[in-house]
Amino acid sequence: MVTDVSDQNFEDQVLKSTQPVLVDLWAPWCGPCRTVAPVIDKLAEKYQGRFKFCRLNIDKNPKTTAQYRVMSIPTLIFFKGGKAVDTVIGAVPESTLQSKIDDILK
Repeated sequence: MVTDVSDQNFEDQVLKSTQPVLVDLWAPWCGPCRTVAPVIDKLAEKYQGRFKFCRLNIDKNPKTTAQYRVMSIPTLIFFKGGKAVDTVIGAVPESTLQSKIDDILK
């Protein structure tokens, strides 16, 4: 399951999460974002209970978008222990994301 997050609940849902988190920063008008979305959904099922997956609409959440200096989307930020530990910009293959998730889980 992928959780929608906002400026208001980002700290509770992402930064205070006991599990590592992948945040997909996206917008409805972004074509590559729509390409990445089903990949994120698939990974969320695969890693359920071990890794948390969230989506943040950049148009509706300017504070978090600015805080992480998001200049292009999709931007995928990996968090562990409340800190951003890795970032991927653009639509990438599932295998790329999976290897990053596996590294964070080690």
